[in-house]
Amino acid sequence: MLFSMTLYKRLENHYIEERKAELLRQANVTAGHIVIGKYLLDDTKKELFAYEMEQTSKEIEARVIVVDAQGFEAYDSNRTEQTLENKKTHVYKEILQALQGNDKAEKQSNNIINAAASIVDENKIIGAVMISAPIDDMVSKTLNTIRKQLYLLTILVSMITGILAFFASGIITNPLKRMLKVIQKITEGHLDQRIEIKGRDELAELGNAFNHMTQQLLKMDQSRQEFVSNVSHELKTPLSSIKVLSESLLFQEDVPVEMYKEFFKDINSEVDRLTAIINDLLFLVKLDQKEVPLTIKNTNLNTLIEEILKRLHPLANKKNIELIYESFRDVYAEVDEMKLTLAISNLVENGIKYTPEDGIVRVTVDADHQNAFIKVIDTGIGIPEEEQDKIFQRFYRVDKTRDRETGGTGLGLSITYRTVLLHQGSIKVNSKEGEGSEFIVRIPLKQSS
Repeated sequence: MLFSMTLYKRLENHYIEERKAELLRQANVTAGHIVIGKYLLDDTKKELFAYEMEQTSKEIEARVIVVDAQGFEAYDSNRTEQTLENKKTHVYKEILQALQGNDKAEKQSNNIINAAASIVDENKIIGAVMISAPIDDMVSKTLNTIRKQLYLLTILVSMITGILAFFASGIITNPLKRMLKVIQKITEGHLDQRIEIKGRDELAELGNAFNHMTQQLLKMDQSRQEFVSNVSHELKTPLSSIKVLSESLLFQEDVPVEMYKEFFKDINSEVDRLTAIINDLLFLVKLDQKEVPLTIKNTNLNTLIEEILKRLHPLANKKNIELIYESFRDVYAEVDEMKLTLAISNLVENGIKYTPEDGIVRVTVDADHQNAFIKVIDTGIGIPEEEQDKIFQRFYRVDKTRDRETGGTGLGLSITYRTVLLHQGSIKVNSKEGEGSEFIVRIPLKQSS
């Protein structure tokens, strides 16, 4: 029994610390958004502030409390109305420490974790944000399952030891020692460790429970690690465009003032786009949420595509790839312009990336009375038929070696796929290996409420 409790406590402490770190990271991200938006310094943004905090609370399924430097409440997701009257103060010790510059996360007696972070603007603490959330359900269920298995195992071992101690002790204790070594390595962070399963008894069930748990944790850890590398894929296009535009100004002599203005305007546009892309990439972490907010407005898709191709022309020119744009009519559709731009850019950039030198990437825009159709056709390497159903999975890559050489990470197509679905559209691919690929995006002209 003592062994079971010790083991359970060690695992529980490990996952609680992981949960604390996760909530503290979210608190710091939220604090950063508040600083960027100047929400605590500009009363005119009160409604936007409340909306963003409400969305954050819904996305992470947690209570969000924001206080100013004096400890007065600026926002509490548990309040039905956010008003300036009847301000209240919060005396959570985590908030008090955050106001002193010490980020803190603590588990409460009711299995709630409070994580508070300072809101710092220009080296001055202007407030604090606290996120209050329960311990993750998956971890709790896993720990409960393990605890039950441990209790069952303890009783079983006690009975067998009492009756067959003279020959069963070695059979039981040796596997337990091996299991304990594996468990200790797992609690230290070595999630690739596995318990060797023999037989079909309770010990094997416990081992299977551990192996299943560590497999899930390993997948989560790998996803986080891949996400970091995937960010470079999504940032490559604007950074490359900025670099090409900057080098054009640096290495050319007697550049006209008009060209300077045009190039600096394009660079400024790319910086703005870079910022928006970073926000979208961070938003990808929450792709599984029930609702994703879209900024819908009636948009000229012809202009949108032309701007995308203009940005990507320098990348195509490096491989002498011809970018062809075909428009059959002016097409207007209700879309989130930024998200759709990112989605289509991924398709065109992939076409350039996987098309050999002197190839062609063709983009067409057309529509009927209900839907807009955007096609991206390339003369590239193509996609094997058996891989075509998997290419929209997050982090999936057809050829990992080739993707490393070209800077791919397997995230771009998943962003495109998710964005198209959010617009109530569809995307399909026709491809033959060695001949090229055709991606067809369908977007409704009108978004239903």
